[in-house]
Amino acid sequence: MAKVKIGLVQMSCTANKASNLQKAIDEIKNAASKGAQIVCLQELFTSLYFCDVEDYENFTLAESIPGPSTEILSKVAKENNVVVIASLFEKRTQGLYHNTTAVIDADGTYLGKYRKMHIPDDPAFYEKFYFTPGDLGYKIFKTKYATIGVLICWDQWYPEAARITALMGAEILFYPTAIGWATSQDDETNTEQYNAWQTIQRSHAVANGVHVVSVNRVGFEQNGLMKFWGGSFVSNPFGSLLYKASHENEETAVVEIDTNKTDFYRTHWPFLRDRRTDSYQPITKRFIDED
Repeated sequence: MAKVKIGLVQMSCTANKASNLQKAIDEIKNAASKGAQIVCLQELFTSLYFCDVEDYENFTLAESIPGPSTEILSKVAKENNVVVIASLFEKRTQGLYHNTTAVIDADGTYLGKYRKMHIPDDPAFYEKFYFTPGDLGYKIFKTKYATIGVLICWDQWYPEAARITALMGAEILFYPTAIGWATSQDDETNTEQYNAWQTIQRSHAVANGVHVVSVNRVGFEQNGLMKFWGGSFVSNPFGSLLYKASHENEETAVVEIDTNKTDFYRTHWPFLRDRRTDSYQPITKRFIDED
């Protein structure tokens, strides 16, 4: 299908896992009622963003994938004939956890999962305490409506991840996200950070000639110290915004995209044609010393 309707669910979360899951289900149904065919949820949508602290108790939030949440979401996907992209805290086995996104097809079939490859460790984003880096590699999923690639939050900053996923055949890149501003920051810093975040992802759209969909959470967390900035958006393959959510409100939007635009932009701006793959070996090095 060339034209696909994408649902974005930007929502706030509470400490009640069941309540968050139900809210997400309600908004999947809401998006489906507006014509959505693929619905993307934000990163770790069943809980507060718990990585603000290093607390062993938070490991109890994790679950198997496939597991309880994917079983419920599979039924929702089938009943509403929508693809669901669901970011969850995965317990792989005792003592081994991942930041993982499951993809469920429109008939309720569990298609597989992508494990976050790049794991940050910053103040209030202590993800290395919780998550083992992904070991499944980059992934694409052939859904009823489109072949999609899924990357997760910190992966957004790495052009290599977007390039590889696009080269594998992804027609759309999805980025479930949880990123915000410290409420102690000034507006100028906030604006600069958001613009950098949006710009890097729009650049992935341009460089690869694909649509990019980024879905972030919204609302105050961490006892009011962090405001998740929302700002979810859809970019066309040349970086133009087709939709941008607010920084304050919960929003469920449906945006139609045309995946045929990929051929148009890749033909007129042939970046893939002109790649010098013979010269890229140094990219596998951590750093290139002059000597």
